Amino acid sequence: MKFLLSMALLALSSGHAHAAPPKTGKPAEAAMAGIDGERLLEHITMLASDEFEGRAPGTRGETVTLDYLQQQFKKLGLEPGNPDGTYLQAVPLVAISSHPTLSYVKDGQAKQLTFGDDYVAWTARTEKKVEIANSELVFVGYGVQAPEFQWDDYKGVDLKGKTLVMLINDPQLADPKRPKQLDPAMFGGSAITRYGRWNYKFEMAAKLGAAGALIVHETKPATYPYEVVRNSWGRENFAIKSKTPDPAFPAIPGWLQGDRARELFKAAGQDFDALKQQALQRNFHPVPLGVKLNVTALNAWREVASHNVVAKIPGSDPLLKNEVVVYTAHWDHFGIDESLPGPRTQQIFHGAMDNATGVAALLEIARAYKALPVAPKRTIVFVLTTAEERGLLGAQYYARNPLYPLSKTLLNINVDGLNMWGRTRDVELSGMGKSSADDIVAGIARSQGRSVRPDSNADYGSFYRGDQFEFARGGVPVVYLRSSSNFIGKAAGYGREKLLNYSAHQYHTVNDTVQAKWDTSGAVEDIELLFKTGYQTAQGKDRPQWKDNAEFKR
Repeated sequence: MKFLLSMALLALSSGHAHAAPPKTGKPAEAAMAGIDGERLLEHITMLASDEFEGRAPGTRGETVTLDYLQQQFKKLGLEPGNPDGTYLQAVPLVAISSHPTLSYVKDGQAKQLTFGDDYVAWTARTEKKVEIANSELVFVGYGVQAPEFQWDDYKGVDLKGKTLVMLINDPQLADPKRPKQLDPAMFGGSAITRYGRWNYKFEMAAKLGAAGALIVHETKPATYPYEVVRNSWGRENFAIKSKTPDPAFPAIPGWLQGDRARELFKAAGQDFDALKQQALQRNFHPVPLGVKLNVTALNAWREVASHNVVAKIPGSDPLLKNEVVVYTAHWDHFGIDESLPGPRTQQIFHGAMDNATGVAALLEIARAYKALPVAPKRTIVFVLTTAEERGLLGAQYYARNPLYPLSKTLLNINVDGLNMWGRTRDVELSGMGKSSADDIVAGIARSQGRSVRPDSNADYGSFYRGDQFEFARGGVPVVYLRSSSNFIGKAAGYGREKLLNYSAHQYHTVNDTVQAKWDTSGAVEDIELLFKTGYQTAQGKDRPQWKDNAEFKR
């Protein structure tokens, strides 16, 4: 999950004067007036209720969720978004339950680790038994190969059949001129780049022919506790159905709990912290640990006919209606874990913030579009994706099998988490500086009496953790708002405190529920901003463009 934030119902009430209105004009202003915080909260409360059972793909929770969303789109008067005349895009998945055992051997002494507590491992392969036997463990630092930074952690070493041990995130390098700060010219400075994401690391391991890959979890650089890893990957895992092994994963990918990793390195006669420092050098070379790994995963799987929900508002211009603006939000969460103690309601991952808030936001945005006297010139498409929590699978499938050509998709606006803590003086934009869509957002924010700034929590790597990433990889400019910490009427540090508390105690746990003290005023303002951003793009003459420094520029 990743966060969004804020907006102001009336700029005068905060002491801010409105700037000149953007090009959206009076019809958009009037339509936007119908965005309602109470109705938003009603949608969130419904989607995060026990009845929806945590909204896991392939469960009754999916059936209930799809029924609700289709009913809402029909009620609002949106047309089916799939050209086949339905509101659903089938996303064929497989759900794989892996039951692994893992041990490592040094000098004839075997150490058995406990699944869940010490490590999480799985397979994306539909095979009854996947096994790694006597695989040499090799420490490969951050596991990064980035030619643009003249960085290669692999140095051409043959790693076929071996198991890679990797650090989380990308190299955090000190600025030569300001040693107490990170070098902004290397891997985004304090921001996490694509190279720091788990999916990149596992892809590299598979590409190099490694048998397995273990990422060492550390809470501070990960920005979330190990419990999130266990909840996310320690149960049933999903993959897009395919006749061939998924090239994004080695046979066994996994995570190693931080203290267990230190014990492993000590058993290998190595100092984890010393090797971690070595990994911050360009001349780092893979380090064989002299330890053999044995993993056996016994697997069961089922095919899951999951779905993205797709609705549209056809464009009004005969020449431009074949071009689209796509709004996305993922409807899924983690379902029910019956192994947890307590009554059933305490076993449900309700996913209120992540991402019932985003789904509810799209319903309010759709309502605003339908309130326009004339539809926008270009078509507006809403895609509520499945299996985001399982690796952005619904968005990935759509990007590979788009219902509307990506070449004719001007912009993706993704909503993954809303600001539910009140109004802010500014708004943060994840991935700011990558496309000209930033200018649209900035102009609209100014009309609200707010400013736009880069993501202050870029160390979370949020730009690469949400559905917008799959659209960006497909060449489509994106907009993804993040939480601001500059709250109106709140003490300094209030926003940072809320974000850290959510990450530590609610994110991907059964505690992500609707909170009595939520304040929807900031969420309403953000929804207005996102509505205007899409509307202005759909009406505009020029389509958003990637900037020259963006890695997605074709």
